[in-house]
Amino acid sequence: MTEPDETADPDSPEGRGGAASVMPAAAPGSGRGALDRRRILGAAIEYIDANGLNALTMRRLGAHLGVEAMALYRYVPGREQLLDGVVESVIDELYGDPDVHLGAAHGWQDYLQRLAHGVRRIALAHPEVFPLVATRPPAAPWVRPPLRSLRWVESFLVALIDSGFTEESAVAAYRAYSSFLLGHLLLEVSQKGVKISPQDEPEGVPEAMTGTDLGNYPTVVRLEELLSLDESAAEFEEALENLLGRLEVVLREGRSPRRGDPRT
Repeated sequence: MTEPDETADPDSPEGRGGAASVMPAAAPGSGRGALDRRRILGAAIEYIDANGLNALTMRRLGAHLGVEAMALYRYVPGREQLLDGVVESVIDELYGDPDVHLGAAHGWQDYLQRLAHGVRRIALAHPEVFPLVATRPPAAPWVRPPLRSLRWVESFLVALIDSGFTEESAVAAYRAYSSFLLGHLLLEVSQKGVKISPQDEPEGVPEAMTGTDLGNYPTVVRLEELLSLDESAAEFEEALENLLGRLEVVLREGRSPRRGDPRT
């Protein structure tokens, strides 16, 4: 752990003192030792962080832990169950984040801001894992990524209903909030060069522009430096504030958000 870099994005590992995550899922490391499910999942997260999701196999994970792949099956039946466990473990890092609260002790907006930044810290600490969090089928069709934990869904709904939202508007807020997080954070990790799908060409890869004739786009060329600035943190904060303002109208008027309504 080092001193936080005050010039770095405050939600990034560097901005939080070089921590790889807000709460390590395990301390896997290499070498032989007692195995358990938590250690295996922590090792899988570590391996994906370093090598990407597509590189993960049970055999490679076993080698990373210093054991035969067959030794893993006692704790994790197969790769699909392993991936489910990885998603669960990464989202569970929210419980170890001291800046994220399970209740709205300081108001619903404070609660939602803290939760949003907690999820963003997870995405920035584990950008190679986050597309899995976003796309893995949830345990129930009404649990939306990236808030995939029933405990967090319960916490979210209780926090808003206790703050005066109707049950209908609290559910609508949950949908709008999860859509905001999912869309913004998937775009952000994509811009860092992470593939969202096997066929994807990430926006952050310079080679994507190879062979493109920019002669017909003088404004783009002239503004290239400005367009290349990484304003992710500021854009996230501005979009979050806009969403909270929209939900304030929902709370005040006791209704669901309506698409195209100028008042929201």
